[in-house]
Amino acid sequence: MLSKVYSAGLEGVHAFEITIETHHIPSTPRHIMVGLAEGAVKESFSRIVSAVKSSGYAFPGGKITQNLAPADLRKEGSSFDLPLAAGILACDRVIHSERLKDFIILGELALDGHVRSIRGALPIAMGMPDFHKSDIIVPKENAIEAAIPGTARVWGVHTLREAIDVLNGDTDLTPVTVNVETLFQKNRHYPFDFSEVKGQEHVKRALEIAAAGGHNVIMIGPPGSGKSMLAKRFPSILPDPTLDEALETTKIHSIAGLLPGHCGLLATRPFRSPHHTISDSALVGGGRYPKPGEVSLAHNGVLFLDEFPEFKKNVLEVMRQPLEDGEVTISRALTSLTYPAKFMLVAAMNPCPCGYHTDPGHTCTCSEGQIQNYLGRISGPLMDRIDIHVDVPAVSFKDLQNKQNGESSEKIRKRVQQARQRQTLRFERFKDCHCNAHMTTRMIREFAPLDETCNLLLEQASLQLGLSARAFSRIQKVALTIADLAESETILPEHVSEAIQYRSLDKTLEF
Repeated sequence: MLSKVYSAGLEGVHAFEITIETHHIPSTPRHIMVGLAEGAVKESFSRIVSAVKSSGYAFPGGKITQNLAPADLRKEGSSFDLPLAAGILACDRVIHSERLKDFIILGELALDGHVRSIRGALPIAMGMPDFHKSDIIVPKENAIEAAIPGTARVWGVHTLREAIDVLNGDTDLTPVTVNVETLFQKNRHYPFDFSEVKGQEHVKRALEIAAAGGHNVIMIGPPGSGKSMLAKRFPSILPDPTLDEALETTKIHSIAGLLPGHCGLLATRPFRSPHHTISDSALVGGGRYPKPGEVSLAHNGVLFLDEFPEFKKNVLEVMRQPLEDGEVTISRALTSLTYPAKFMLVAAMNPCPCGYHTDPGHTCTCSEGQIQNYLGRISGPLMDRIDIHVDVPAVSFKDLQNKQNGESSEKIRKRVQQARQRQTLRFERFKDCHCNAHMTTRMIREFAPLDETCNLLLEQASLQLGLSARAFSRIQKVALTIADLAESETILPEHVSEAIQYRSLDKTLEF
């Protein structure tokens, strides 16, 4: 007896269809699995036998051969338990095989027959039009995310028996449906707000400019000055993600198994804050079979690196490709995968090893050599990709005691969104540029020209601050963003002057 069941696997962020062929003949009990199946897939047979018997069905004896086609693509994970079991039961005529051609089946089986959640249900559901299937069976916990694209009828099942009833057309279950707009609004909640931050008005202004233009930013200041507090609130002033951006972000988190079951859709921009002991493969992605790293999990959101110089040099250097290209390519002997990684980098650091070099309230114990070695841990090419440098001084006692709340994130976000709308119109004929930070040299000449007065300001800044040539284009980008926030059609001298202030570290770091 031969049966065919259909499932799906993942290669990077893209899904591909898998045909599970099951052949059963009376013989000495034996199970053979072929088709480049990895460890968790090979172990599935023991789970399947127990789950089938626990669900009240007789497990067929004899020789069972199962092939996962295409045979040249790797299959990994536990999501094939349910389709493999369905293939065996179809051979035993427990399932009507003529209905199997319409279904994609996914799910991990527990020994008692319950179906456990899996990774990657959303990207597989998004690929349903390519599979030409009308229905998808997933664990109940994954049903909401699978229903978001609206590409197929989604059946969320708790047990193997429920899945069999759905396949046989003998069920009281109804397909899961989702109102995407309602879900989008329901999940759009920011736990932190800028109104909670006391003082630091110039830092808030710098972060508003960074958010409006998509600029990377680094904050430098003594311990306790509020750098981490400000960074955590930074996503709350970024433009609200579009539905397409939310789907892209949710898809990556679904693949990584980090999507909350009750959520279904990430309606706010992600905020990732890895510890400085992180490895390079954990940051950009990797492993024997590459998985998305922190830079991809921060896609369309914020990657916050606290204690920036404490990160290993090789870890920081691997960020240069994703910062430049908006994606990361991971090559291994077995495969090469590309994950999206278009994020905003927010970094924070102390001015010296002890942290108090710029703090008038504490005495710095570091020598000049120690300070230069500390600051020199960040390479020039990496610093070159950070547009805004801002000093964060210690908060005064007067500011801390001020009971009046600061400006809310919602008000700041409205200004940011208006500036982004201007940029969207400006770059509408360019496919890969959506904000000022992504402008090329040619685009800077076209959209951010400077008059004679502005050029004179840049010349004076170059002499006084020792600005490098590469800093000029960064200043022009930031100045254009400041002009957008001011709703100015041209870059004015005051815009350039403010942008120059955000390059103060160029001289300090002496790259």
